[in-house]
Amino acid sequence: MRTDRLLHITLMAGAARALLCDVTRAAETARRIHRASRVCAAALGRGISGAAVLNAPRKGERLTLTFNGGGPAGALTIVSGPGVLKASIGDPSVELPLKPNGKLDVGGAIGREGRVIAVRDMGMKQPYIGQSALVSGEIAEDLAMYCTASEQQPTLCALGVRIGADGSASGAESVLAAGGLMIQPLPGCPEELLSALELRRELFADISAAIESESLESLAREFFGGLDPEILQEDSLEYRCDCGRDRMERALVAMGRGEIASMIEDQGGAELTCHFCGSAYSFTADQLGKLLALSKKS
Repeated sequence: MRTDRLLHITLMAGAARALLCDVTRAAETARRIHRASRVCAAALGRGISGAAVLNAPRKGERLTLTFNGGGPAGALTIVSGPGVLKASIGDPSVELPLKPNGKLDVGGAIGREGRVIAVRDMGMKQPYIGQSALVSGEIAEDLAMYCTASEQQPTLCALGVRIGADGSASGAESVLAAGGLMIQPLPGCPEELLSALELRRELFADISAAIESESLESLAREFFGGLDPEILQEDSLEYRCDCGRDRMERALVAMGRGEIASMIEDQGGAELTCHFCGSAYSFTADQLGKLLALSKKS
């Protein structure tokens, strides 16, 4: 499987920017970790693609995106840091019938009555929190609306995941291609460029099939031919969870003394499982007692 990466592209000498990513490997890793159904694997892959392109211009920031529309799959959460991605979904086993157009019903799984919330950790005391109402639960439209409504940045967004037989003897299904495209006009962007991009929407409609068959560089030339595309930078991406015992200890302390005391008395210990990678961390009663003493001091 090819390496996940993202291209930073400018159009017409900086009149607009485009972020184009291939996250096939990350999406397949998420599908495998969560044992996700087809529709949930598509939701995870779209979310990973969306977080990658949205966070790409913000160097060094940590972005947490949550899509919660009240659907049967529960909340979809994606975290994007410099070059790394991870994702979780409430109930990854949910499966739904295909939509009339033959597409996976991601909007039905995520739900449409809720919000997308973005938390940007910029290394300051308080993170920036933005949100907007969900449009369809299909992720791409919701992300474009978020950018326009919360960050005052008009945005065109296309995200896609292609799932099929992986070619093995078992005929198991896997993510064959996943990726996304985000285009944003910059100050002074001429109307003719905006019109040209609108006319090219159909080129981006099945972006996962395009990513499966062509390189990102070829797609940049195909999508933006005649618009003077220039690739400024390439970023490597990977699915990697940064959980650890220290992080889990902090989570336990944050629960409060009463909760820790209850774990000691009622359960004689505790086991916490990471929602992003499935790693389990066990704590004995003695270890919880030390954390309880630490929480009292703090």
